[in-house]
Amino acid sequence: MSSSKNGDLPILPGATLGVLGGGQLGRMFAHAAQRMGYFTAVLDPDTDSPAGRVSHHHIHTDYDDVDGLARLAGLADAVTTEFENVPAPSLEHLAVARPVSPGASAIAIAQDRIAEKAHFTRCGVPCAPYAVIETAAQLAAVEDSLLPGILKTARLGYDGKGQQRVKTRAELVDAWQATGCVPCVLEKMLPLEFECSVILARSRDGQIVHFPPQRNLHRDGILAITEVHPQNMPKTVAQGAVNSAKSIANGLGYVGVLCVEFFALADGSLVVNEMAPRPHNSGHYTMEACDVSQFELQVRTLAGLPLAAPRQHSPAIMLNLLGDLWFTEGGDKPVSPRWSEVLALPGVHLHLYGKIDPRRGRKMGHLTLTGATLEAVRATASQAALLLGLPAVTTADLA
Repeated sequence: MSSSKNGDLPILPGATLGVLGGGQLGRMFAHAAQRMGYFTAVLDPDTDSPAGRVSHHHIHTDYDDVDGLARLAGLADAVTTEFENVPAPSLEHLAVARPVSPGASAIAIAQDRIAEKAHFTRCGVPCAPYAVIETAAQLAAVEDSLLPGILKTARLGYDGKGQQRVKTRAELVDAWQATGCVPCVLEKMLPLEFECSVILARSRDGQIVHFPPQRNLHRDGILAITEVHPQNMPKTVAQGAVNSAKSIANGLGYVGVLCVEFFALADGSLVVNEMAPRPHNSGHYTMEACDVSQFELQVRTLAGLPLAAPRQHSPAIMLNLLGDLWFTEGGDKPVSPRWSEVLALPGVHLHLYGKIDPRRGRKMGHLTLTGATLEAVRATASQAALLLGLPAVTTADLA
């Protein structure tokens, strides 16, 4: 039984840290916490969740189950979340008894693109031109200058879900009706040069540390490749992304690890895409390429421990591993990928998430490639991709 009360910080190793959500991010948080000497408790409705399988305690309830939340508060000295779609009221409920980070208000904003874009604007961080569409009147009032654009549902969109490209007003009307006329945001399509992200950690007293900005490549709306090294983008773009991410975090009074994703445009400017109030797929490389990982920073912010500025000591590339790799063309039975050959390559770090059932499009794991030089890392990434049947990794993808 936990003895800490809300506000009793720092919470030192030997205590129990809780997490809402049992996916791979919760699993990696649990591993980081356990390595630092903490016990862990996971609340997730899936009886076989990846995080629950490695945690000391696994509470099998829905995220809004009052009894389950009470059990978590009884076990854990502080609570975080591994994904942004956990009910914000559940975090409010837990925060009465335990330190919770990030807070319910930040989660609520991240759950709603309309609120999120309004927050970015308040912080002085530019977004792509957009229109809010909640009614037929707002749909009719959309300016022609926003087309072609991307229609995004305001809630429950991730990894490209809930998004439709529209070129004409007729396509826009059809696309909105296809959503069931739920609240949406229409964003103008801009001349994109590349995508990038910044991962930072902010403490309760406002201290911020951050990782180098990551350069990202998405395929079908899902992150495929992240490359991180000092030459991955112009320094002015990198500094602008860091400054904007800090403004967004400070504007929220944020506590925890935050990822902010950006579009870098052909004219050298940046627009913010979205934020994730948690560790992020693009930051997985930090476990091998940095002296402090994003998950250790999540532990530190939650427990009120000092934040150490992370240092990247190796250039890195991360390759996302989807369930498609387990299936041959036309095959319907999963077959294990060529792990032995991949692991024979230098600087390869394999992470599988403990998901028993491979499915096409499902995130099953990732590879991080590190080495002494960027050229060596890129060469290894290309070999690994070839062995796994992934699309070729080329410098055109990454530079």
